[in-house]
Formats: sequence, structure tokens, C-alpha cells
Amino acid sequence: MNPPDLLVIGGGTAGIVAAKTAARLGADVLLVERDEPGGDCLWTGCVPSKALLAAADAAATVRDANRFGVAATVTGVDFTSVMGRVRHAIAQISPTDSPDALRAAGVEVRKGTARFTGPTTVDVDGDQLRFSRAVIATGATPAVPNVPGLTDAAPLTSDTIWALTELPTRLAILGGGGIGCELGQAFARLGAEVTIVEGADRLLPREDPRAADVVAAALAADGVKVVTGSTVTQVSGTGGGGGALHMGDGSRVEFDQLLVAVGRHPNTASLALPAAGVQTDGRGFITVDARLRTSNARVWAAGDLTGHPQFTHVAGVHGSVAASNAVLGLRRKVSMTAVPRVTFTTPEVAAVGVGTGSPPRGLQVLHWGNEHVDRAVTEGATDGFTRVVTDHRGRILGATVVGPRAGEVLAELTLAVTRGLRARDLAGVTHPYPTYGDGPWNAAIGDVQARLTRPPAAAVIGVLRRWRR
Repeated sequence: MNPPDLLVIGGGTAGIVAAKTAARLGADVLLVERDEPGGDCLWTGCVPSKALLAAADAAATVRDANRFGVAATVTGVDFTSVMGRVRHAIAQISPTDSPDALRAAGVEVRKGTARFTGPTTVDVDGDQLRFSRAVIATGATPAVPNVPGLTDAAPLTSDTIWALTELPTRLAILGGGGIGCELGQAFARLGAEVTIVEGADRLLPREDPRAADVVAAALAADGVKVVTGSTVTQVSGTGGGGGALHMGDGSRVEFDQLLVAVGRHPNTASLALPAAGVQTDGRGFITVDARLRTSNARVWAAGDLTGHPQFTHVAGVHGSVAASNAVLGLRRKVSMTAVPRVTFTTPEVAAVGVGTGSPPRGLQVLHWGNEHVDRAVTEGATDGFTRVVTDHRGRILGATVVGPRAGEVLAELTLAVTRGLRARDLAGVTHPYPTYGDGPWNAAIGDVQARLTRPPAAAVIGVLRRWRR
């Protein structure tokens, strides 16, 4: 066969977007994927986890209905049916990423494992193929830390937890980041006894401490036990039979099932990257420039294996940028200054740009509590807030939103950070009422009102007022 204009290795979000983008640009595209296209997001990440969260939220809503004057009782949770609903969600979405859908978009799809044999050649299950240019998008895999006894305990990961057929009686989760908090709350709401162990001094270490406090309180209300600031020194137990985490302070956390959620490492070891002249860093992530080009001028990389934030939306942007640069010779860059992230607990935590916990000197933080957001009051969801970072000119540089649908609320603030908008720009836009969008809007209005009291604005207002008299 003739060498494809673009070879895409990996059929997750980054690979699919790259392949479809290149095909739309008129390129001959070959995508090689060793499993089924769709990647972690479809099969083990975004889709199944959000379906599980929806089931858990339904159970929690019924249990909490009494506070609204509605008498309701959860008589039981059918975990088999819950997991069936998770698989149903995957089945509904999977046709979008299927080989047939890719072929319909003009992409040739081949199932197999690719390994570089030279700067412009790969081996795919014994077949030698030549390519003009390539995008590597093989993603990442859950990391399992080197703790004595951990491997012997056969822990679950965010990849394998979906094979559970019974609700764990006692679930221990190693890692209190986004994945650990989401799944921990979900399993607790479904009836498991959950303990989250985080080595840092608080959950969600990268988020605003105020946001972490709100989530910690919400988890506690759902029955989750949280252990922070203590490391696991050893794990006892064998695969699937239960065991215990032995903590540095001498305590133990007993479990029937153990979930490890401490990060992800890149899937690059089997690619034989040195043969292609593609360099990696000390952790195995592929080294790329701002245009996602690797040390091989004919090869680009996209998605989780670049060391950039490991989110599906980042992978999608990467795929588009890498493909258009490779096929058209463009010099599009990716920017990491305004990458939104969302932890889908209840309440959600969404953030973008400059952190709101301890912003750099010279910046100010606008704060608006959900107790002053009428929609939150009506729904009894006031345990949250909006915090917006601005500079001396009022430009919005970052934000954190905590509350229901915080991810949706953050979209407007992400646009503001990306486009260099000011608080007054946000304040000047009519917003629908009552919504959770009132939080950022009122924070911005408060900033505008405060600026009007400062000179020279106050002096100008005084002159105009006296003139009108």
C-alpha cells in the first residue's frame, strides 16, 4: 500500500480527533488501534464514571427528599442493574467512535499494535508500514505505586473497577484527587463503606483549599471516611480477598476491595520510540514543543502521553492541532494557560487559570457565596461559592466554582480567561435568572461597583451627578 499522509497510532479521543481532522483536510489517514476505538473516556473513564455518579445521585436524592417535604425511602440498590445502566450508556455512545464511523469519515482503521522501526516506518503485528507523517496518541494507564504488598493485593484501578459484579462492603481508595473523590462518593451513596486515603494534608490538593473543605464535608455527610496526611507503608492481603492498608502512623484501614487512584503514566514503553528518534522525559512522557511536534520532525504527539493535563477536552484540542500541523504544515500552538478542569463530586468543583487559593501578589480575588445565589437557596445547595481572580485592570485570570453544575458555570469564565475579558464585560451581559450563573455574574458586578468608589471613577461620578443637578 502507498504510505498514508498521516499515520495515527492510538484510537482514543486524541487519535480519533486527529484522524477525522486530517481526513476532513483531504489526507489519506490510517489509524492503528490495538483494542476498540474510543479510548479511556468511553470505556473506563468519563462515560462509565458519570453514569455511575448519576445512579449514586439518584439514591442520594431520594434519601434526602425529606428536607423538601417529600416522604421517600431507598429500599435497596440493585448493583447489577446499576452496572447494567453504566454499560448501556457506553453502548449508546460507542457507535460515534466505532471503526465504521471512522471509515465513514474517510479514515482507514486497522486493529493491531504499532511499534516504530525507523523514523518513517512502523511494524504492525509483523507488517512493515511506511508513513509520511505520524501522530502518536496512545494515552496513559492508571499508575500503581511501589508500595510493599500492593501488587499482591490485586488492587482495582479506574480501568478495572467496571468489572465489579457486587457492591464492595468495604472499599478503600488510595488517592484523594478527582477520581478518588468521585468514585468514593458514588460507592458510598450506593451503600459501600468507603475510606479515602490521601498522603497530602487535604483532599484535592491542587484545588482551592476552600473547595477541598466543601468536598470533604460533603463526603463526610455521605458516610465517607477520609484519612489525610499519612502515607501507606505496606498493604496486606491477596487479590480479591480483602486486606488492610498499614499507615505510617501505625493505624490500619481494612478493606474488602482496594481502588488505586494516584495518577496515570504514559503508554509509550512498547512503541520503540528510540528507533524513530522520538525523545521522552524521565517519566516516559513524549517531549513535544508548543506545536506538539516531537524530536522527530515527521512525528507529533497528542493527548495524555505528552505530560499536559490529562483531560479528554485537552486530548481533543491536541488531536486537532497536531493533525492540522502535520497535514498542512501549519504552526498552530496549544496553550495551557486556560485549561478548565472539573471534579464531578456533589457539589462539583470547577477551576481554570490562576488558582484562587493563594494567587500571586498584586491580584485580587472576588468571592460570592452560594448562600447569596437564589437558585442555590431554592434547591438547598448553598455549600459552595464562586471565586474569581482579577488583575489591577479587572481582567479575569482564573476562577474556581463550587456547586451544582459548576462545570457548566465555568464555561463562561473559561472564555473570559481565554479572551482577556474584564469583570465589567461579564457584569455587562444580561444573565438568565435564577441560575447558578448568578455566582460569577454577581461577583463581577461587585467588582465593578467597588471600582466605581475609587478615584478617579468616584470623582467623575461626582462631577456628573452635580452637573445633572
